[in-house]
Amino acid sequence: MSAPNTPTYWDYLGLEQLLSLQGGLEGDETRLMPDELHFIVVHQVFELWFKLILREVRLARDHLAAPVVPEEHVPYVVHHLRRVNTIAGLMVAQFGVMETLTPQDFLDFRAKLVPASGFQSFQMREVEILLGLTAEQRTDKDFGDPLAALRRFAEASPGGKLAIDRIVAVQKEHTLREALHAWLHRTPIQGSTPDEAGDDAVVTSFIDQYLAKQVESHRGQRDRIVEVGALPPAAADAKFAAAQAQARSFLMAEEVDPGERARTRRTRAAILFIESYRELPLLAWPRLLLDTVVELESSLVLFRTRHARMVERVIGRRLGTGGSAGVAYLDRTAENRIFTELWAVRTMLLPRVDLPSLQRREDYGFA
Repeated sequence: MSAPNTPTYWDYLGLEQLLSLQGGLEGDETRLMPDELHFIVVHQVFELWFKLILREVRLARDHLAAPVVPEEHVPYVVHHLRRVNTIAGLMVAQFGVMETLTPQDFLDFRAKLVPASGFQSFQMREVEILLGLTAEQRTDKDFGDPLAALRRFAEASPGGKLAIDRIVAVQKEHTLREALHAWLHRTPIQGSTPDEAGDDAVVTSFIDQYLAKQVESHRGQRDRIVEVGALPPAAADAKFAAAQAQARSFLMAEEVDPGERARTRRTRAAILFIESYRELPLLAWPRLLLDTVVELESSLVLFRTRHARMVERVIGRRLGTGGSAGVAYLDRTAENRIFTELWAVRTMLLPRVDLPSLQRREDYGFA
């Protein structure tokens, strides 16, 4: 009688295949330089983390993109995005492992990598695109279009079709940012929802009231700053006037195409409303979701920054193996922002005592 088909730990994880993938260009670990196995393993682990991040973001996006998002689904979204944030923290710490590679150790085998580079990580590009980073938002485009560069490398490589196919596919997907904005757009503001008559007037009134309260709040801040001598009166007046004009322009979506202005205005007002009245029971999970998304982007900024410092420590500011500007390019990527509205609203939040009066409070409590 044959033995029952009982899986083992190594079967389940495919360890035979997994542990055979560290042979480098030679396909033979015994021919690697002393520290090359370390370099390969660390970067393969990064790619495994990227794979898991992509899955978690898609799970969160799909739930958030539903036409109706039940209250109990918001904690599910938060749970999966928090997992992404935890992974990002591990990736930041992982650079410490990378830094055990000395400059001379790396230079022993660095030349053989050319033109291979982390710049070509198509999974990292997928993460950026899936989250919602647009070509217009890229601060690193001064060094050339990274997606166009990736395509050039891929077209010149026998195995490049996978990279091209993955990027093309993810560019056709809805992004997390789009799903978040669609969900935010449906937020009750002062008790009013988009399908109610007069909703636009309610939203506009809320914005006007908030901006009026901002002027009052700024007046007290301005007087205190002048009183303690931090700024002369004229300079203080100019700074607060500029802040007020910027807030009005942002909340009224003045820079947006007129056809999309009302929708964008409502989405931005929703962020402001959730952040301002976050103690209300039915806004508890929405504000936690916004906090988690802000933490996600903050984690990516930390990852980019830590990456740049690791590279500078190991190879200085020399040209990247893929032809990029090296550390200068990596530093610029840390300036990328995807969820710009979530950051912008935090600049204009008011103390609780200065907030406009809340309407239909009962709509935000438990039944």
